[in-house]
Amino acid sequence: MEIVSDIWVNWFEGEENSYNVCEFYEWRKHDFIELLDQIPLIRVEKPLLNYIENNLQDLPQELLKDVRNRSVICKNNQREIIEYCFIATDGERCIVADTLGYTIPVRKSRLIPRQESLILQKAEKLETASYPLPDAAIRKKEYHMLSLDPKWMIGLTRKERQLKQLLFMALDQLHASKNVEEMRYWYTEWYPTRYLQSRTLRFEEAWQGLVEGMIPGWSAKHSDLCERMVKGQAYFEKLWELEKGSKVN
Repeated sequence: MEIVSDIWVNWFEGEENSYNVCEFYEWRKHDFIELLDQIPLIRVEKPLLNYIENNLQDLPQELLKDVRNRSVICKNNQREIIEYCFIATDGERCIVADTLGYTIPVRKSRLIPRQESLILQKAEKLETASYPLPDAAIRKKEYHMLSLDPKWMIGLTRKERQLKQLLFMALDQLHASKNVEEMRYWYTEWYPTRYLQSRTLRFEEAWQGLVEGMIPGWSAKHSDLCERMVKGQAYFEKLWELEKGSKVN
């Protein structure tokens, strides 16, 4: 382990999937960006780094013990200790994590390119710490409507990923309604040439066809349907407006 200084972070809170911890080129000026005065750097094995990036579950107690109270941030000319905050690397990539005093990586950040390069150089001289891998890291992670498989996000911009997640939140709510006529309506909106077929579809058949059609990629068609599906739902509409109003992809 090594203590490094003056590290810029952009905190993404409560994210369990690495695709939502945005790389530097996707940072926005209104993001939660801070400068950490000092923070411990640890080199870990690749499976543990994957676990930190893609889970919101307990970190190894030994890791927490090693990094405890070693991070510092200056606020209003006062030095504040951060209880559990660290940079983890496997020698190829990095992730910054802060537990906010808990035992899970509540906040995560990427590094700016120049600092990431320096960290990887330092990692070449560090021994890999052997922490016990949590049981959850050994089990295959399950993805679902509200936590999309990373392969369905490949090639999408930050804005597209956010809107795709919003679309699937709306789809999940549509499924909960159990309204077969509404489901058939949206099915034909996605597949306009299948109107006659849609009239004979059962609820789950229409649902599966809609999801399977929407999962790949992102397009103007996705965007149009998302805008119409969230209309009239205050919370979803707010998320839509915030994301569409962003000037950065």
